[in-house]
Amino acid sequence: MINKHVKIAIIGGGVAGTTAALYFGKMGLEVTLFEKESSLVTGPPFCHLHAGGNLYREINDAQCVTLLKQSIDFLRFYPYIVDYRPTVIALPITDESTPQALLPRLELLTKEYKKLIQKDPNNEVLGKSENYYKVFEKEEIASLKQRKIVQNPSSPQEWMIPVAQNIDLNKVQFPLIMVQEYGLNLFRLAAGTTLTLESMDNVQVHTQSIVHNVQQTHESLGWTLSTIQKDKSHTKHFDYLINAAGFRTGKIDDFIGAPCERMVEFKAAYVSQWDEHNNIKFPEIIFHGKRGTPQGMGQFTPYPNGYFQLHGMTKDITLYEDGLVANTPVSCQPKLGQDFIDKIEKEWKAEETRTRTNAAIKHLSQYIPSFATAKVGSKPLFGAQQIPGDDPTLRVAEVSFPREHYARCEIVKVSSVLDMCEAIANDMLECALLEEKSIKKDLISKNIEELKLHALAQEIALSRDYPASLANRTMPNQRIISKH
Repeated sequence: MINKHVKIAIIGGGVAGTTAALYFGKMGLEVTLFEKESSLVTGPPFCHLHAGGNLYREINDAQCVTLLKQSIDFLRFYPYIVDYRPTVIALPITDESTPQALLPRLELLTKEYKKLIQKDPNNEVLGKSENYYKVFEKEEIASLKQRKIVQNPSSPQEWMIPVAQNIDLNKVQFPLIMVQEYGLNLFRLAAGTTLTLESMDNVQVHTQSIVHNVQQTHESLGWTLSTIQKDKSHTKHFDYLINAAGFRTGKIDDFIGAPCERMVEFKAAYVSQWDEHNNIKFPEIIFHGKRGTPQGMGQFTPYPNGYFQLHGMTKDITLYEDGLVANTPVSCQPKLGQDFIDKIEKEWKAEETRTRTNAAIKHLSQYIPSFATAKVGSKPLFGAQQIPGDDPTLRVAEVSFPREHYARCEIVKVSSVLDMCEAIANDMLECALLEEKSIKKDLISKNIEELKLHALAQEIALSRDYPASLANRTMPNQRIISKH
């Protein structure tokens, strides 16, 4: 049985905090979520599933296999946020590696995906395992360049037509690789979690609520939280504390004297609008490159109505000089420069938005020449990301337990949240707060009313000064990738 009288406090309403609230709320526990902002899921941007880690050549095979499993769990938990379009991986001719070097890992991931489907047929959320990836040689790309654009692509060849027609074929190595990795919609996640949590009587969500002190009650190993909400102070006791405060996680650790080692990195992605191609459905396109150099990876992420989210892993675009900081022996909270805090808590300067967005457009137009006509679409998507330890290339992490009845969320990729929740449930079991293990992957309701979800997602996007189109997604026509 589950002890339904156990009270859980969650600090932070980002992806980790809201997922934990849903997970433990669906188990019947009494959950209270505290979020500093006025709405949920306002942290660093995400747009890509990373189902196998194909964007990150620097991580090992074991991390890639973990990302694949976590991505499948994440899609099953949040089916309504999936943007059904494939991803194309291209290596520039200047890159030190080759596309052929990626193939052994893709074969490994194909086999692992097949095993997961055999274990549970419901894991088949990325299409058939034999269709996980497809290669396109130069001759086929040249042939596709002559074909007409298909309004609703349903085959890999049809998805590849706009790529063939727009990239500079002399600047990339062959083959190009198409992978069955989908997009994720941040605004639909914010809307869906909000609607679901509002419907749960045993979950309380306090937005615009700041936790200013945490004390452990030693008699019960519980926690007393002092908060301020709308200029009113509140003090409440809880049996278990989940620290999901994102880049501010160290502040909570400092309250309780928890040991720590972490970094925080500020990143931004840039929103552009390409009017000439507002009716064309593109796949996502990744141009590999070495992080932190002028040839850093470029990421071209499509949204409806000609909007594209851009990453350029250079210090003039997504990465920042002094944007990566570590904690000190004095405090668990890495200290970002005031300029970054101002961006997060106040606003971006218009000139910096123009400069960095145009730099991102220029970076991608190296490989997509016609994209040079794109313009600034809105303010950037941005945030500061916590990275546990001292390795900025880390992509797989979930949670740690530095104190009794205390979980510190340390996700790097959003798809890690289900493993995080399972680990927390196991810790609660060991703490005797759960009488028996009752952990499921599909606790979330899949029947959220689409019209209500869509309307709220657009409302959230507009309230944050982003185009409503960023709350829309591409739906599947037919199976996206087939090797035949």
